[in-house]
Amino acid sequence: MTEAIRGFWVASATPLTSDGSVDSPRLAGHAKQLFSKGVDGVVLFGTTGEGTSFNVAERVATIEAVLKAGVPAERIGIGGGFPAISDSIALTRAVLGLGLRHVLYLPPYFDRSVTPEGIEDAFAAIIDGVRDERLRASLYHIPQVSGVAIPISVAANLRKRYGKLVAGLKDSSGDFKQFQAFRAAAPELAITVGNETDIARAIAAGGAGTICGMANIAPELVKAMIDGKDVEARMQAAVDIVVKTPSFLATLKAILAAQTGDASWLRVRPPLRALSDGTALKRKLDELVTLADV
Repeated sequence: MTEAIRGFWVASATPLTSDGSVDSPRLAGHAKQLFSKGVDGVVLFGTTGEGTSFNVAERVATIEAVLKAGVPAERIGIGGGFPAISDSIALTRAVLGLGLRHVLYLPPYFDRSVTPEGIEDAFAAIIDGVRDERLRASLYHIPQVSGVAIPISVAANLRKRYGKLVAGLKDSSGDFKQFQAFRAAAPELAITVGNETDIARAIAAGGAGTICGMANIAPELVKAMIDGKDVEARMQAAVDIVVKTPSFLATLKAILAAQTGDASWLRVRPPLRALSDGTALKRKLDELVTLADV
């Protein structure tokens, strides 16, 4: 698992304490529980983990804590995308020093008018600035959220320029044609999908696996998708329970709180607002996901 992210990885939610800081013991426990259900690794501080709400120091301190709690470095990836390239470099150097190798990079966001050449320059500046052969970077394509797409040509060029240092790409566009285009242009990249309903077809088409958020609350159903079972309709229904709400992140955390009986999972960072209760949503999910059925 050291060369690229492959298999079944979870974009982990981030539990918070009452003062809004990361609850690292609870996060480590969540990761270990997921591992017991067949998960290969966790990505911290991605979209599902409210990553853009946490600075470099907070992310590094969390990694130090979960490593100390016994979560293996090789089973951790981290969101390393920032508007400031210097922050991406600083975070990457720090986590590489702690034994991690997998860092996922959004293109610098906010400026929606940048050119493909500018986006490639930004990624190159991070890799050149880090200057460490241990890095196994994954490009993170989620334009409907970040506002900035990764052009297909940029992914292919970066792989040619840097080889194994640019190990993979996570496609969370939800557009399977986009996944196919990345695969065709950069076949050496390990391409994972974030859209759960695309998992089976992506793996069949040579994809590396998944890094997805729904596995926080329905890992058995995601595993069934990976195993090629005919559960796509149920997966879509499960996804709809979460995405057809005002806040995917707050809803997912509310379901986690209901599943675990731990109300601290309800906490989110501003500007998100917490849900008061996820019990009804959990019941709907339970109707779709049972161990006996999958």
